[in-house]
Amino acid sequence: MIEQEQSKKQTVVNTDDEISLKELFLKLGEWKHYLFSRWKTIVIACCIGAVLGLAYSILKKTTYEASLTFVLDEQKSGGSLGSYAGIASQFGINLGGISGQDLFTGDNIMEFLKSRKIIQGTLLTPVQLEGKTELLVDRYVRFNELDKKWSKKPQLKHFKFIPDTTDVFLQDSLMAGIYKKILKDNLTIEKPDKKLDIIALTVESEDELFSKAFAEQLIKNVSDFYVQTRTKKSEDNVRVLTKQVDSVRRELDAAIGGVAAATEANPNANKAFQSLRVPSQKRTIDVQANTAIFSELVKQKELAKMNLRNDKPLIQVLDRPILPLEKDKVGKMKGIILGGFIAGFLAVLFLLGKHFVRSIIEDE
Repeated sequence: MIEQEQSKKQTVVNTDDEISLKELFLKLGEWKHYLFSRWKTIVIACCIGAVLGLAYSILKKTTYEASLTFVLDEQKSGGSLGSYAGIASQFGINLGGISGQDLFTGDNIMEFLKSRKIIQGTLLTPVQLEGKTELLVDRYVRFNELDKKWSKKPQLKHFKFIPDTTDVFLQDSLMAGIYKKILKDNLTIEKPDKKLDIIALTVESEDELFSKAFAEQLIKNVSDFYVQTRTKKSEDNVRVLTKQVDSVRRELDAAIGGVAAATEANPNANKAFQSLRVPSQKRTIDVQANTAIFSELVKQKELAKMNLRNDKPLIQVLDRPILPLEKDKVGKMKGIILGGFIAGFLAVLFLLGKHFVRSIIEDE
């Protein structure tokens, strides 16, 4: 009895499955017939989409993409330099730059590249393009036709960007707008592979030479800023130690001269009169003390110089943009095909949705 009931249930399930498949095929046939009955609407939609695609391909300006990849040189302390740092620390000398703790590590560099300080500094950098030197910001203003818009305003008609200028309200205000536009439309910084430390910087604009120059100059400015920041302590140590070495050297020379003068004052001093030898002995002690100090300072100075030479640039560039750059341009045929396909697909979805809603209403 149990087996008969199970077989009956299985028969009912199979019958339901067959009915569902049958209904599905009927629905598909119904939708197909409905779409064929609306072929004119679909064709018109495809034609409109093709025209819009053609118009987009004509109106959209060609952009040039400059891609640059780099890795971070996150050097940790260790090796022989770490040993030298330990020796130097015994004499109260901070060699600097040894610690692996660094502001420019990990994802920090990606945000640092997007900072206004770096981008604004890059825009105000003079570069050699097409045989003449000009600021990158001037070229950006020209190919974006911002100068034509500004010429209609009296306060901007004769405006010129000036590098190394601070507290200029008008220039800062214009730079703020350009900075936001570059972040939004022109600059992309990302990691192609999250597992790797390789970072890709892409500049896309309507000016091929600007895209290449801006990408390369942006990386150079960040690298220069890093080197100046990281080597500042080492340079300060070298400068201080150089002054100390020169000062002790003068004292040592004076002490040596004092010994000679004291000896010449009493060339054949009677040994019975020890007081006559005191000035010479004092000067001799000064010479010995200054010699020891001078020797240690020279060692410390050389260690500081070694550390300064060891500092390396933060960024190691892997691939640079090479002319001619890759173009981002939609061809006319591609625009027609894509526009027609997208419009036709949307028309089909709209008709099916409309038919489905109408069938639900009729069933109710």
